[in-house]
Amino acid sequence: MTDDDKYPSQTGRRRFVKGVVGAGALAGVATGAAAAVGTATNRSGSGGGITTFKGIENTDGPAPRGMPIVPIEIASDGTISGVWPEVQEVDQGGQTIQVARQDIGGVTYSTEWFQYCGVQTYEGIKPDADQENVLKSAPSPPPAYEWQTEVYSEGDALNVNDFEDYETYGNGIGRSGLGKPAMATWRSDGAENTIPVQVLRSPRVEELAANDPFMEAATSQGVMAWLDKCTHFCCVPAFKGYEGSQTFGAGDAVYCQCHQSIYDPFSIVEKQFVALPRPE
Repeated sequence: MTDDDKYPSQTGRRRFVKGVVGAGALAGVATGAAAAVGTATNRSGSGGGITTFKGIENTDGPAPRGMPIVPIEIASDGTISGVWPEVQEVDQGGQTIQVARQDIGGVTYSTEWFQYCGVQTYEGIKPDADQENVLKSAPSPPPAYEWQTEVYSEGDALNVNDFEDYETYGNGIGRSGLGKPAMATWRSDGAENTIPVQVLRSPRVEELAANDPFMEAATSQGVMAWLDKCTHFCCVPAFKGYEGSQTFGAGDAVYCQCHQSIYDPFSIVEKQFVALPRPE
């Protein structure tokens, strides 16, 4: 698919954006209806339904909500991994299904947080999928950072020691010293569809962890992560990853280049949405 296929021409962009916003409003109505109906009807597939999650806040643009946090842990050798919840069996509509849930910092963390934008169909999102939890360097695209391409090859495990200059790091986009980012894949070895994750080590994350029990449990050594799927049209946003972000006042934020949605990685909010069921 060419860029011309993905994005409208400049002359048609205003009509396109207006259409997107209008469709977003209708989608909001449909989502509300789905939430009401979902509690009373059986869904096709496993899991899903109204889900409460913790995520980075959406502050501007058409995205309806923030992107969900991926709790992380760091091994003694510095390897960064995403935490996969404990697998349990529960009854759903008279059938026993597997779900992955656990308490993290007083919050029920579930893989249903990630069941949107088609991710619910990915092999690695199945509760019992035989996959590694190590966060591995992503290829480009999605947008890679120059430092990352110099240090890692595709598929290398991310290591906290490679983020040691996080307090001063800058790449010419926005202000320096807000943190050092990387693009990763998670639970995707040999899979057709890879789960995209943004990783960030920042002094601001250390501040969040000092004042929020969930962030204290979900982060380590100033490192945080989130599922990198824009909740609008499922593009791949980035923290300091697109030069054009500064035009929209997002040089120090997470910016989605498709329709200019903006997220604040240092504002963690609790929201609800209707998670889609995993296919059986």
